[in-house]
Amino acid sequence: MFTILDELIIRTRNGLLQGIRQQGVRAWKGIPYAEPPIGKRRFRRPVPAQSWTGIREAAAAGPLAPQPVDPAGGVFGLKRGDIQQSEDCLYLNIWAPDSVSGEPLPVMVWIHGGAFVTGGGGLPIYDGSALAERGGLIVVSISYRLGALGFAHMGPYSDGSDDGYVSNAGLLDQIAALEWIKDNIASFGGDPTQVTVFGESAGSMSIAALLAMPAAKGLFSRAIMQSGASQAITDEQGRLLAKALIESLGVADHQLDKLDSLSTEDILLAGNKLKQAAGSSAIMLFQPVIDGKELPLDPLESVAQGSATGIELIIGTNREEGALFIQDGMPLLSGEKNAKAYAAVTGEPRAASWIGDYPMTVDGQRQAMTELYFWRSALRFAEAHRKHAPVWMYRFDFALVPGHRLLGTAFHSAEIPFVLGHLGLLQSAGMPVDAGAQAVAEQMQDAWAAFGKSGSPSTPQLEWQAYDGDQRWTMIFGEESGLVSDPEPEKRKRLTESA
Repeated sequence: MFTILDELIIRTRNGLLQGIRQQGVRAWKGIPYAEPPIGKRRFRRPVPAQSWTGIREAAAAGPLAPQPVDPAGGVFGLKRGDIQQSEDCLYLNIWAPDSVSGEPLPVMVWIHGGAFVTGGGGLPIYDGSALAERGGLIVVSISYRLGALGFAHMGPYSDGSDDGYVSNAGLLDQIAALEWIKDNIASFGGDPTQVTVFGESAGSMSIAALLAMPAAKGLFSRAIMQSGASQAITDEQGRLLAKALIESLGVADHQLDKLDSLSTEDILLAGNKLKQAAGSSAIMLFQPVIDGKELPLDPLESVAQGSATGIELIIGTNREEGALFIQDGMPLLSGEKNAKAYAAVTGEPRAASWIGDYPMTVDGQRQAMTELYFWRSALRFAEAHRKHAPVWMYRFDFALVPGHRLLGTAFHSAEIPFVLGHLGLLQSAGMPVDAGAQAVAEQMQDAWAAFGKSGSPSTPQLEWQAYDGDQRWTMIFGEESGLVSDPEPEKRKRLTESA
């Protein structure tokens, strides 16, 4: 059982929080789960947030981690230029049903994507109110360090102390947030033994890493991975990148303390300079690194060995992931650069020959990215994990605007407003939303909530069988949602080299 002082005033281990009511739920935003990673805390392990006195207002989300901003607001037209940015970004947000129940509720924790360089848990598109209300559960979103500040491989530069430099700081932030949730979520009516992490793109890749990290064990029991799987660079690659970053900042190895006082802008500029120098073949410069300590092995290898035994998993992709990245009018890479890029991002040298199977056209390269990068990685992760726990597979096929070059596809990230119930945001940005779109959104929210509550995504409307045996059942979310057995089996066998 848990104790609630008031429907909106909650006692946490750090102090009292004053929440708000919004859109039919209760919400607490901008909750610090760790100390600001600034000054001497930069590039270091997150430490628990200090307590406060009195009642802390929790009505607004915290700042975004420092990042580049698309002035057009991205594909959904949701501008974020007026949202504050700061290295002081380690905050989380909580949404709970308006009615206070006597029984602890399951908890779903959203980990945002953005190629490990953009995004934030407080963005409107990640608001958890709709899913919390419809699903009857607790939804939490978290922010974490990004780019060089979150993923530079600084561990080798540690002075050996417990508070020295670390690698994978952004992942350690996520673990710190999950630890805070475990310690405090009961006060909000949540069940700390029923925590599901879910995320998209880099958020999903983060979850793959968490499934392989010893420090994350026991912090969640279920996971949903949307359009992202095992993704990490080697220790050697990480060392080269960190060394280049430090040199670009004009800091000598014996003067690393200068890193504490550099401006945020200097570090962002140095990271951007490295990105430009790496060229178009470097899809994600900053990402998880296999440091042998926090992340001992490649996530796929670790999961195959049973590091996440017993953790139920939903994993899936969108039908045209590549449509977001390869658009009309964009110059296509040369055959040589394309081969190099796919060999790099998949970690598979044979990908350089696979790319030759796809036409050097916009449509051909969209399909190549969808299949070689996203679908292949999801398939391999599902195959590795289903030996150790139940797995469910899905594919998102729904197109908002049939015939439109981009919105007429199920592009990368297109499922997010469906899962989180934000079709209204799309309407406000001028996109058409009809009854078919609403039906798919309800189907996905109900399946995600059912999984968070029971460990199975089946609902009265959609029975969803696990991805097991030779059937490899896959839920297709589209105009006519339903199960398909092993879609495109021959292509699957070629991509994964499995029977």
